[in-house]
Amino acid sequence: MIIEFFGPPGSGKTTFAHALAEQLRGKGYNAKVALSYKPSTRAGSLDLGIVLFITRIASAIFSTLRILLSSGGIANDLSISLSMVRLITPKKRIWRARIWRYILHLSHCWGRARQSPDIIIFDQGYVQAIGSLAIFNGNTDNDVLATALSLAPRADLTIRLVVPSDVVENRLRQRIKHQPPAERVFEADLNVNMLSVDVFESINGLLATSGQKIIPVDNVDSQSKFKGICTVEKQVISALSRMDRGLAGQDRREGVPETHVMGLDSRVSRKASVYPAAPPSIATPRRNKDVGSRLARASVFALMIYIGGAGLTSLAQLAIARLIGPGNYGIYSYVLAWTSVLAYLATLGFNVSLLRFVPAYRANGRLDLARGVIKFALQKSLLAAALFGMTGAALVLFFSDHARSDHMRSGLEISIVLGMAAVPLITAYAIGATVIRAFGGVVSALLPERIVRDGLLLILVAIMAKSALWVVDAPAVMVAVLISSAFTVGLVFITARRFEPSGLRQTQPSYASREWWFAAPPLMLITGLDVFVSRAGVLVLGWTDHIREAGIFALALNVAMLVGLSRIAVATMFSPTAADLHARGDRQALQQLFARATLLSAGGAIAVAIPMMLIVEPFLSYFGEGYIAGAPIARVLILGYVFVALCGPQQNLLTMTGNEWAAATTMIAGAAANIIACAVGVAIYGPIGAAVGVALALSIWSVAMAIYIGKRLKILPGLVFALLSIRPNAIDAQQGNWFLRAGK
Repeated sequence: MIIEFFGPPGSGKTTFAHALAEQLRGKGYNAKVALSYKPSTRAGSLDLGIVLFITRIASAIFSTLRILLSSGGIANDLSISLSMVRLITPKKRIWRARIWRYILHLSHCWGRARQSPDIIIFDQGYVQAIGSLAIFNGNTDNDVLATALSLAPRADLTIRLVVPSDVVENRLRQRIKHQPPAERVFEADLNVNMLSVDVFESINGLLATSGQKIIPVDNVDSQSKFKGICTVEKQVISALSRMDRGLAGQDRREGVPETHVMGLDSRVSRKASVYPAAPPSIATPRRNKDVGSRLARASVFALMIYIGGAGLTSLAQLAIARLIGPGNYGIYSYVLAWTSVLAYLATLGFNVSLLRFVPAYRANGRLDLARGVIKFALQKSLLAAALFGMTGAALVLFFSDHARSDHMRSGLEISIVLGMAAVPLITAYAIGATVIRAFGGVVSALLPERIVRDGLLLILVAIMAKSALWVVDAPAVMVAVLISSAFTVGLVFITARRFEPSGLRQTQPSYASREWWFAAPPLMLITGLDVFVSRAGVLVLGWTDHIREAGIFALALNVAMLVGLSRIAVATMFSPTAADLHARGDRQALQQLFARATLLSAGGAIAVAIPMMLIVEPFLSYFGEGYIAGAPIARVLILGYVFVALCGPQQNLLTMTGNEWAAATTMIAGAAANIIACAVGVAIYGPIGAAVGVALALSIWSVAMAIYIGKRLKILPGLVFALLSIRPNAIDAQQGNWFLRAGK
């Protein structure tokens, strides 16, 4: 596919073209800008731009010679360039030569672009070149322009950038002001450039009269640019769909089985066999990776971060557990469980909803709303975190006042106070990391929390152990948690500033509070209960005065949760892609994506679970002799997390398809079942009973979500769909049976 832009100098064609290419690449297409040059702005260069001047001339000479000496299509390239320059001849010879050379290069690149399966964007194509000829001719009538336009090959999409003349003039003055003196030789006079506004207005009318579709796009400021990029992107995808349907129809007419045209990648991969004699006149753009492959690749990177973070967490937990013993480790785990639950409840669900709101506002050019929702989320979440921290300290201290030794009670109370002080910090970096993900920095969002925080915690604990000034106990470790959390907050917001879109900081925020608050309750419940469910065993054991057992259970839980890393890593990239497919109404692609995500989640979980089941006992022995009792607990929990992984990222599927309340309802039911099962298990069998309760509750919760997804979204469980894909004709029948059983 070929896309070309036209508009007066200073309308922002180059910047817009590169931004569009980046947007398309983000959606999985191979897109690039051809023959693009952005004027230098090195006004302070000591050589006054002379080196750059000489380099540009030498490059132009050598590149022209290379085209003239090439064998393929040179006659056609020369014919087009000479015909246009003879038809509309610039008054000055230097401009005659420059535009002739550009059209020669343009014709050469255009021919290759026609054969390419990629999206090729020309920020200055044939229409722009004809406009430049008319500007430097100074006396071109509409009949001549129409003749020149009829000679030019047509692009698949032609985009006109519409900018008021006063804005164009201001931009051109700024460009001249910041250019090196020597490079100004290549620029036309300001008055000549301003004539282009009327010239391109005439060209636009001629193109419209000839029946060529022109897409007008405003490019006055950053907000209109983002809106314009969204408009053009939709046009590109629509054009690709038409090409896809047209090629599929051609294949059917030629007797090619329909199964060979199910998607862009398969179509491109078999072009050589279907069209051996000659390529089609328009090469259909291809995806650089299919959605599943991109999901797999991104999930691998995310999984590497999670594994690295888990490794640091394990090292930190090893150091903490060995240094402070089961009793103090139980206090630390109990307090950290409460801290995490309250901190993620305090996010008010914005650590999920920002992933929906911010990209949507950016895509629609509403940077004001994007900035507004970020400020709103930070303000309300931090206020909630402060209130939760103070209230949590009071409540936990009140209800935890059991008959213990003075030393144990003192350590618990100090640790609780420090843990509640960390609640706003954990909330802040959770929201900040979500903002980075919403800006597109997926891996960068994971690094601070998963690597920096636990890495710094490990360093601080090691310093405490080596120093004679500290007694390493539960309160001391909570101080380290407080410091590492504060450092992580700073790093997260520095990273967020680096990824923020251009113009966001200068935009006045707008607020849609009612819409944002409406999404908050279910997502808040989902987020908080997700953390609560994973730590229910520790909380129940601590609440029932089994502090030492809570420490053993917590360490076994940390081992078992390694199995769940694959599901979390897959969900990192699954969520935004699923939201995009749901918004497009493409249920089949969503089903395939969910199946691929489930396979990745299950495969990763099984690959980790098998060796962990074998080595869990010697592994826990390294933490200290008292922790070996956690081996059977870890094995039970591992089985529970494997079952969850086999079901895939179901919770993310619900939240990204607008079923937040359904996800929240299942979470409430799962949390209630978890607490009841843990309490009953602890009363009967102690810590191993808590593990059985957690595993059982996780399994019931996963099955309930699968049934709801089948009923509401008409999507099969991922593993079921993957197995049925081996026999494609069985999918429709099995889907119908599943939906009926799910309660259709």
